[in-house]
Amino acid sequence: MRVLIVEDEPLIAQRLERMCREILGDRLETIRMSGMFADAQARLDESPFDLLLLDLNLHGRDGIELLRASVAGSFHTIVVSANTDQALRAFEYGVLDFVPKPFTKERLAQALQRAADSEGRAAGAAKYLAVRKHGRVELVTINDILYVEGAGAYAELVLADGRRELHDKTLEKLLSLLPPGFVRIHKSYLVKLSAVKQLNASEGSHYEAELNNGVVLPIGRARYKELRRSLS
Repeated sequence: MRVLIVEDEPLIAQRLERMCREILGDRLETIRMSGMFADAQARLDESPFDLLLLDLNLHGRDGIELLRASVAGSFHTIVVSANTDQALRAFEYGVLDFVPKPFTKERLAQALQRAADSEGRAAGAAKYLAVRKHGRVELVTINDILYVEGAGAYAELVLADGRRELHDKTLEKLLSLLPPGFVRIHKSYLVKLSAVKQLNASEGSHYEAELNNGVVLPIGRARYKELRRSLS
């Protein structure tokens, strides 16, 4: 795992680094630290990271601005901040967890486990997903998403109005942020359960999910029974 710590208090940054090394052990590939907004932004743009640990107050500058850009990235974000009044807002933007200061090693370990566990769900329910468009970041309301289609290292969000928005996160990372109403039905598809009209089965164990708008998506053979139970 490649980790970037964005924290403007050196002692806290060093404590986070030490705890990350102890908790992650051999799973930690690299760990870097940044205490300035502009430097953190540049590092995120230039280097591939798997996880961002982000403080929301960087020398008086609002980390929410950096958060909006970071949650559009391919990595997960965990906020580590004393600004607990911003926790709900952070979760709405799609962070994996919010660790309040002062924090314990046990609480940080819980958050890091969510980042390491591909099946783990976020601690809070996101209301938006951030996407990069023409050099800026836009928020997509999760309620508007019908399904998500894998596109290699990216994913396409398919919205109720027919629009498609490319997201930098993989299907696995998006599933960890989306609410429980979204399920994986195929190696290449996540779908919102409420958008499914019916399930179809044909000879040769071929299964499909027909959505309310008429779109038909494939269902993986191993996922059909579980999906049928979820819809019943």
